[in-house]
Amino acid sequence: MATFLYKLGRLTFRRRRFVALIWVALLAVAGIGAATAPAATSSSFSIPGTEAQRAFDLLEQRNPGTSADGATARVVFKAPEGEKVTDPANKSEITGIVKELETGSKQIASVADPFATQAVSQNGSTAYISVSYQVSSMELTDATRESLEDAGKDAQKSGMKVEIGGDALQVMPHTGTAEIIGVVIAAIVLVITFGSLVAAGLPLVTALVGVGIGVSTITALANVLDLGSTTSILAMMIGLAVGIDYALFIVSRYRAELAEGREHEEAAGRAVGTAGSAVVFAGLTVVIALVGLAVVNIPMLTKMGFAAAGTVAIAVLIALTLVPAALGFAGKRVMGRKARKAAEAEKSTEAKPNMGTRWARFVLRKPVWVMLVGVLGLGVIAVPAASLEMGLPDDGAQPKSTTQRQAYDMLSDGFGPGFNGPLLVVVDTKNSSDGKAAADRVSEEIEAIGVGAVIPPAFNKAGDTATITVIPKDRPSSHATEEVVHSIRDAGADVKSDTGAEVLVTGATAMNIDFSQKMNDALLPYLALVVGLAFLLLMLVFRSILVPLKAALGFLLSVVAALGAVVAVFQWGWLGSLFGVEQTGPIMSMMPIFMVGVVFGLAMDYEVFLVTRMREAYVHGESPGQAIVTGFKHGARVVTAAAVIMMAVFSGFIGSSEQMIKMIGFSLAIAVFFDAFVVRMAIVPAVLALLGKKAWWLPRWLDRALPNVDVEGEKLQKQLTDEPGSEGGESGEHELVRV
Repeated sequence: MATFLYKLGRLTFRRRRFVALIWVALLAVAGIGAATAPAATSSSFSIPGTEAQRAFDLLEQRNPGTSADGATARVVFKAPEGEKVTDPANKSEITGIVKELETGSKQIASVADPFATQAVSQNGSTAYISVSYQVSSMELTDATRESLEDAGKDAQKSGMKVEIGGDALQVMPHTGTAEIIGVVIAAIVLVITFGSLVAAGLPLVTALVGVGIGVSTITALANVLDLGSTTSILAMMIGLAVGIDYALFIVSRYRAELAEGREHEEAAGRAVGTAGSAVVFAGLTVVIALVGLAVVNIPMLTKMGFAAAGTVAIAVLIALTLVPAALGFAGKRVMGRKARKAAEAEKSTEAKPNMGTRWARFVLRKPVWVMLVGVLGLGVIAVPAASLEMGLPDDGAQPKSTTQRQAYDMLSDGFGPGFNGPLLVVVDTKNSSDGKAAADRVSEEIEAIGVGAVIPPAFNKAGDTATITVIPKDRPSSHATEEVVHSIRDAGADVKSDTGAEVLVTGATAMNIDFSQKMNDALLPYLALVVGLAFLLLMLVFRSILVPLKAALGFLLSVVAALGAVVAVFQWGWLGSLFGVEQTGPIMSMMPIFMVGVVFGLAMDYEVFLVTRMREAYVHGESPGQAIVTGFKHGARVVTAAAVIMMAVFSGFIGSSEQMIKMIGFSLAIAVFFDAFVVRMAIVPAVLALLGKKAWWLPRWLDRALPNVDVEGEKLQKQLTDEPGSEGGESGEHELVRV
């Protein structure tokens, strides 16, 4: 692989104008496609194999006019102090708005008058209009949304407080200026690392080109592939981070080759052949982990994984082609003045030990203490993970300034928290001899459980399907509401055995509960798949058993510690105000499994770039301890910069208005910190120091059986050393495979 990439690096360097033109053309085509493509007409959310999904499908089949998966809205009214919504003036105002909504859009399915449906609080202070639409929230026209927003403005003029909840006003989440700050921090880190504005700007520009192509392609295909609103944001988050890092590794290696006195084209070839080999492997691990999300069998998560994986694949291709081409345009400017002086000093005298060298020597002196502090520290942080509760947030997690959150709070105050998450119980009476009696039996069973309210059964035209609306006592994302759903399902099993009628619980709240359960069930198998894959891949790279085992266990430790930090902040509320957490609650269901997939790839990045150099030094005769020092001397600075950049980019998304984006940004940033600085920079060298030569042991039969992927470029080294006029020699050989 290294030999092929060496030739590719030289080719793209020579043909840099052609290569740059191709990427600019791809960016232009993707941009035009995104600008001209129709907006996504749907954002369906289905969970195959769950009871809630079966109930939705049954309603669509038996009573298609109800638009069970259509958008909904609640226009909530609160009377001024000392008044009631039932007062003649206020009642007249609300009744007029009902009529206004009914005629405001052709997409309206139904509008419920609060005075006819008893949607008025007991003290008369609050009322709400329930609005159902024939289409999903993503298919609502701007005119329909404006009609809904304008509906309550006249009532507000009369003194009533009017807020709108539901998914009808759902908008694209925004990330604010914090995302830009993350990129700025990345730029500052690059300038400090390279000491050259050209070298610092190159990874940023190439990464932005890759993200531009990836996100524009996702936007262009959103309508065709039914991609959700968060797909492009997550793809941008991951693509930007890995794009900068992969380019950073190539540029860093290129500068090292120039410092050795090699010609620019040769330096580009060697940089792509060596560091590029590690980039391919690291990118492959990220892609496999993201594509592996398909095993969960949640269409939305599968699409998110594939979209993000596509952006990562583009980042790898850009690092291997556009980066060496850009280096050709940069010329000598890629080397800062200080870097050139440092290179001359290193040639003439023995270089001073850098920070990485000093840290590695400290770890070698105190390996047991470093390992214990690292493991115990992460272990303590991981303790809250034992209390992990997964779910999906409701409007109560929205910022307090939004109309959705204020409507949520008004409903909770006027009617009780359960009104924000009604359950829809579907009774299939097709196989029952007395459908009405069976439906009444279900209502009685639900009332016996103890809920806020039960609305009597309503049958479809055929009379074979009844729907019962149940109002829980607690908020939708609470554990008590989840228990109510399970209790109704348990009672439904008895009803089916007695009457033949099947009872299914659905609605947004039940769907979220089923989704969380499915994600919870998939977490451990997916974790086992990822860790097993990590072990096999690293065994190919390092030709060792204990090094991959140590890497996989370290990955598990950093992931569990990151989960502990997420639970402490978002579930327990520790330092919640610092990160803009509006309301504590269950952790986003897809966050843990998504974090595992992404952090796995990033952890392998750092493992490869640090430990590969150690193994090469050991193979060339250095003692195990000295090999660790050599690895840190050449890799610690670049890995530190890469980790800081990733943390900066991910942290930028903590400022998002969307709770899911905020939580994923925080979890990835903290996971990168734990894995890069605690596991890879402390625990890994400590364990390697304790293992000594045993770390690199591999049975001979296994060594013969494993294919040689040549990530370190050993075949390339031999080829270049054997060529006439090559640098050869111990010095050139020693430096060639540095990553």
